[in-house]
Amino acid sequence: MTRSVPSYPLRRLLPGALLVLAACTSGDPSVTSRATALNADPVAADALAAVDTATLMQHIRVLAHDSLLGRQPGAAGEEKTAHYLEQQFRAIGLAPGNTDGTYTQRVPLVGITVTNAPMLTFAKGGTTQQLRWRDDYVAWTKHVEPTAKLAQSELVFVGYGTEAPEFGWDDFKGMDVAGKTLVMLVNDPPLADTSRFGGPRMTYYGRWTYKYEQAIKHKAAGVLLIHEAGPAGYPFSVVQGKTAEQFDLVAPDRNMSRAAVEGWITLDKAKALFALSGHNLDSLKASAVTPEFTPVPLGVTATVTLENALREVASRNMIAKIDGSDPALRNEYVVYTAHWDHFGVGVPVKGDSIYNGAADNATGTAGLLTLAKAFMAMPVKPKRTILFLAVTAEEQGLLGAAYYAAVPVYPLAQTVANINMDMLSLWGPTSDLVVIGLGNSELDDYAQAIATAQQRTLTPDAEPEKGFYYRSDHFHFAKQGVPAFYAEPGVDVIGKGAGYGRRKRDEYTANDYHAPQDEIKPDWDLSGAVQDLHLLLTMGYRVGNANKGPEWRVGNEFRAVREAMLKRSKQ
Repeated sequence: MTRSVPSYPLRRLLPGALLVLAACTSGDPSVTSRATALNADPVAADALAAVDTATLMQHIRVLAHDSLLGRQPGAAGEEKTAHYLEQQFRAIGLAPGNTDGTYTQRVPLVGITVTNAPMLTFAKGGTTQQLRWRDDYVAWTKHVEPTAKLAQSELVFVGYGTEAPEFGWDDFKGMDVAGKTLVMLVNDPPLADTSRFGGPRMTYYGRWTYKYEQAIKHKAAGVLLIHEAGPAGYPFSVVQGKTAEQFDLVAPDRNMSRAAVEGWITLDKAKALFALSGHNLDSLKASAVTPEFTPVPLGVTATVTLENALREVASRNMIAKIDGSDPALRNEYVVYTAHWDHFGVGVPVKGDSIYNGAADNATGTAGLLTLAKAFMAMPVKPKRTILFLAVTAEEQGLLGAAYYAAVPVYPLAQTVANINMDMLSLWGPTSDLVVIGLGNSELDDYAQAIATAQQRTLTPDAEPEKGFYYRSDHFHFAKQGVPAFYAEPGVDVIGKGAGYGRRKRDEYTANDYHAPQDEIKPDWDLSGAVQDLHLLLTMGYRVGNANKGPEWRVGNEFRAVREAMLKRSKQ
């Protein structure tokens, strides 16, 4: 999991639930057909019974065991994890998911480690500023080369680095910035006009990944993001973690189309940089929150040389399937995803150096295997094919999911939905379910109908401004246009009193998240995970049988991508 876990306040039932209930009682034939899909016959009892705490815990114990060495891609832990997943796929009776007759999709990765601790030098005239590695800035390269550098590269402030024609927004205004280094703010422009950039909800334009993609588009030599804890959603210490080995996919050009240097600088050093340039950062930030903003050449150059250790790795996504029962729909797909990887063996914390990732994400991978067992227990399989995809390198930037989305085994135009699992419920059944990106697609209608039957409510992400929808594997399906659903455990734990669930999540975040202490705990109660998996099982079953696939909501940023994809597939 690539996000921190916030605390969630209690919420009332969402208005969307009332829309679903109204649809179920309408006399309109099209609405009645839709309601039938949402409230289809229940999943067979044998399938529901196959989802149990014993099965989940058995898989978690294996996946989180020290012998798997933290499930790091490209290491011995990957070999053991992949062997276990294939063994379980076969035992369950799943067909190989790859079209070559195997359970493996090879994913080419490169591990890049900056081996020096270089100073980053800003210069104007005879005046220089030197930024210390890790303390003042963090930088890396995705070039598969032993060195990467900026040599007196001109700095240009491009505001938020955003080009959003649908909002009448262009931070570049046609300026040629090829060969220059871009300085950018993080997140979306904070506008009072909520019709632009989703109001308080971060759009993809606000993600740091988008900003590095902008550097590629404009052929920039480098890009430096100004770190601010609030807009970024995490402290600079999280950025400092990127000084260790980083993985990336290996493009045919060995990633040479990317900027040579990508990185972050602290807010204090950014203010000093702008002062050196003769500008005030706060004043330029204010101008950047207007569509009239134009890029500002800073009259300052940047120089740095990164020395890199390279390690090319053939990692793997593991994939299995259950063929659809209807020949007319068998070539359409519902994809369940969970990432199998974690951080391997690393810096010891309290005497432990194995990052077991029991919650994150042995639980989700165990859920994937358990759902597969449940689908196999169905006397009649869904009409559409069900795929079970355990992806690699999520913790390195959603790389396994990104690779599948770029090189899909099955056409994405025929992929009707993705349902993602990243850390299951650990502390018992809840009266709520937190849906990240609630309201994005009609998949939420399926979830609402099932949750209502479970006497539960759906609640939205408490911090939409931090863009958590873009931080787990489902995002790369969504980015390509596939309707994608991602829910996190609820926090209103039944019978435990107000605040219990939030307190347990806060404890996990403080003590275990991305640490060797993420191990199986004596107080885990996986009955909540079973409750959530029943919902996800029923959702996939009903989507797999529906007359038509779910769609993005009108106005959603991914709807146009989906429509264009479907149009191309019919040509």
